[in-house]
Amino acid sequence: MPDAIDLNADLGETIGGVPTADDEALFAVVSSANVACGGHAGDADSMREAVARAARHGVAVGAHPSYDDPGNFGRLRHDPPSAELRETVATQVQALVAAGADLRYVKPHGALYHAITVDAAQADAVAAAVADVSARIGRALPILGLGGEIVRAAREAGMPFVAEAFLDRGYTAGGGLVPRGEAGALLDDPRRVAERAVRFVREGVVDAVDGTVIEARASSLCLHGDSPAAVAMARAVRSALDAAGIRVASPW
Repeated sequence: MPDAIDLNADLGETIGGVPTADDEALFAVVSSANVACGGHAGDADSMREAVARAARHGVAVGAHPSYDDPGNFGRLRHDPPSAELRETVATQVQALVAAGADLRYVKPHGALYHAITVDAAQADAVAAAVADVSARIGRALPILGLGGEIVRAAREAGMPFVAEAFLDRGYTAGGGLVPRGEAGALLDDPRRVAERAVRFVREGVVDAVDGTVIEARASSLCLHGDSPAAVAMARAVRSALDAAGIRVASPW
């Protein structure tokens, strides 16, 4: 059993300057922050604020790029040309660097995150964008994701891939996430989520919505910052992991 696990959350997701999460409370609990960088949410001010918060709390900063679609919060699938997607992602990631981030990894957001598990062309474009920024900063940035095509694309682009699991999302029997809007897609019970976190680390498994026990080995666990119960869940997870003797620490 691993003696440590990363706990990440999507943060800095302001819309029109209004936060969608209690960032200050969550930065105090997580070890890594996926910071919105303008595609689905966030702006220059929120990025600088997130970078400063991360420094105060000793939290690793990752870029959270998406399709350029703030109107749908990045949760609607798009099919842009590969060159356009590569530029969109690279521009967003670079914007976070420009905001002062000591960038440690990249985790795509929303519909783009799911697209790169199955769409080879989009996975290649995202991996190429991460490689572009990595070349600029002189360090290979790991890509945090669920699996599928992005694993291959990251490898071929020379970028490390790190697998994550979701504490507050339902899983299908095939190992994917239940689409938002369907029964069982979202979890909000702090006790249940905390128990799930310990099981992820100790056993590398999770119960799918149909009761199937599926393998879900990961180096990072994710909570969504914009969930109404996000802070309560994050605190419950930290308490449960601490009680189980599992350190919460960034792997970056």
